[in-house]
This record gives sequence, C-alpha cells and structure tokens, in this order.
Amino acid sequence: MLVDLRNKGLTGKAAEKALDLAAITVNKNTVPKETQSPFVTSGVRIGTPAVTTRGMRESEMERIADLIDQVLMSAEDASVAARVKEEVRTLANAFPLYPAPQAAHR
Repeated sequence: MLVDLRNKGLTGKAAEKALDLAAITVNKNTVPKETQSPFVTSGVRIGTPAVTTRGMRESEMERIADLIDQVLMSAEDASVAARVKEEVRTLANAFPLYPAPQAAHR
C-alpha cells in the first residue's frame, strides 16, 4: 500500500526513520505527482506479508495502522517511538513466526 504523506507535512524519508525507531519497517517511496527527490520522497510503501505470514488479521492491521499514526503524528518524539516499539514487540510476540516446538509424548 502506498501512503502519501504530504497532508501530514512529512517526507517519506522522515517517516521511514521515525517508524524504524518504533520497530515498524516501511520504505520511503515516490507518490503520483511527486514533488520531492527520489532520495527524500513524499510517501511510504507499507507491505502486509510480514504480518499476514504471522497470522495477523483485520483487527491486528487496524492496531498497526493506529501505531503507525501515533508515530507519524509525533515523528520527532523519541518517547512515542519507544512506547510504540514496546507495543510492536508485544504484538509480534503474540504472533510468532515459528510455532513453539511441541513436547514429545512418551
């Protein structure tokens, strides 16, 4: 999904950095009618494979969208990034990439 950030007054580069500090990975990306350079951009690209592979569904996607919004609304605030990072860690731990090994029955 491509998100145009011009209405938030953020560049893709700034958003990518702020979200990275909160353990949310996105990529800066150009948008239609781009006004920034390709090294700065006006948007970000958000992919879903990393979360759908873990088994997350719509309710988790809504939570992730809220976390992204919290970071972008306070992109300069390291305390927001730190708090969101803990929430991201909790959410990711609830949906591990690999299931815990089952104990062997004897």
